[in-house]
Amino acid sequence: MGLFGKKRGDSPGYEDNAALDGFGGYQPSDSPGYRPAPAEPAPEPEPETEPEPAQTAKQPMSRSGRRAMYGFFATLGVIAVAALANNSSDRSSSDSPTTRTPIVYTPSPRVVAPPVTDGWQSVAGADGQVAYDVPPNWTPKPTTIHGWEKNVLGPGISMFSSAFLGEGYCPAVKGSRVGGSGLTTVKVADAPAAADKALNDLAVSAYNPDGGPASAKIVAEPVQAAEFTLGNGKKVPASILIAEVTLGHTAPCTPKRALVGVQAVDMGESAAALLVYSDQDEQGSADREQILKILKTYRGVPEADRKTITPPPSTLR
Repeated sequence: MGLFGKKRGDSPGYEDNAALDGFGGYQPSDSPGYRPAPAEPAPEPEPETEPEPAQTAKQPMSRSGRRAMYGFFATLGVIAVAALANNSSDRSSSDSPTTRTPIVYTPSPRVVAPPVTDGWQSVAGADGQVAYDVPPNWTPKPTTIHGWEKNVLGPGISMFSSAFLGEGYCPAVKGSRVGGSGLTTVKVADAPAAADKALNDLAVSAYNPDGGPASAKIVAEPVQAAEFTLGNGKKVPASILIAEVTLGHTAPCTPKRALVGVQAVDMGESAAALLVYSDQDEQGSADREQILKILKTYRGVPEADRKTITPPPSTLR
């Protein structure tokens, strides 16, 4: 039995698309339950105590050819199906019609931040206290948590404030994607060591075959010293690490090579990290230069640049 209740799922990642509740110690970046320390970048969030409206049973996603990622859904689509099922009837046309009450879902307010890279999109986390940018062909999903399940072969990893590249690129595998990114907290007190742990946690968990043995070859570059700029303008030590992963197995929609990059920021007893990963040799893949550019956009957001928005409500009939 894995960390998230099942050993295997059917998708390239466990995923909470609606981000209606905390998961594995993480909370979506726009959640009122996420309370990071004011001066520190992206600490680990606390679970939300207030229930969200109209939650449904969480469902597994589809399977991919690489190591199974595990998914949970609490989406409006599921709610809609449940509402339809509850209101369906086998009665004949002579029976009186049933009045269906519309279901209105109002998303929670969330904080957004402007991008710092021309033509790119910003992904904010930690109530807008931190952010990073992704290219225009990426899809930001700041309220999505995703990652890989812990099991006997891989340590697993969970990322919030996500973005994805090339979703659905492989028609043979539902839920396929070329790459992705997200924030995480690493319980290591040294930035270079934290970068190494985060990178290996993702590479080992994501790019080895189901059932093992571990066969992916991970070749990391030397650690680059960096600085992370807090929202108040202060700079703190950080480390950037990039590695090439050569997969040791073949399966549908499975690349031969991938790149994984991380920037880890020293927070004292732990580190905050941005992770970026991408298959290689696929159309639109993020190469080393682009991954490094994304990593270098990781930053603290000045309070004056944070803006709270409330997505419009959705009505299901």
